[in-house]
Amino acid sequence: MKKECINPKSLFNSIQFGFSQIVKSKPGKHVFISGQVAYDENLNVVGDLDLAKQTQKSIDNLKIAIEAAGGTIYDIVMLRIYKVNYQHEDSLIISQVLKDNFDIQNPPASTWLSVQGLANSKLLIEVEAQAII
Repeated sequence: MKKECINPKSLFNSIQFGFSQIVKSKPGKHVFISGQVAYDENLNVVGDLDLAKQTQKSIDNLKIAIEAAGGTIYDIVMLRIYKVNYQHEDSLIISQVLKDNFDIQNPPASTWLSVQGLANSKLLIEVEAQAII
């Protein structure tokens, strides 16, 4: 395995939310992926006002980007998630999408941020990633 996920018992159980507290990676090619949103290839927003659909499309776009760089979604070691006007109930939706797409035993580390807005007022979430291939 290229990465090792570490979740000390003295930190809260982040696995339940779909991310690891710490990820160590062996040397490799560092890949930095710009924030992905729920745009299709024609700049149409997928999942109008539906957080689950927009989150899934953002992750699908991350998959396209990492594969274009020669890796897989499992090479992603860090996510930054920007959610417009984050509310606690958003965590259930975002967490489920993360658990559906990443190896639940070895998910990437993650930071979640509440923001006032994104590049398009119809966008609810943006996800950027770092990977080691």
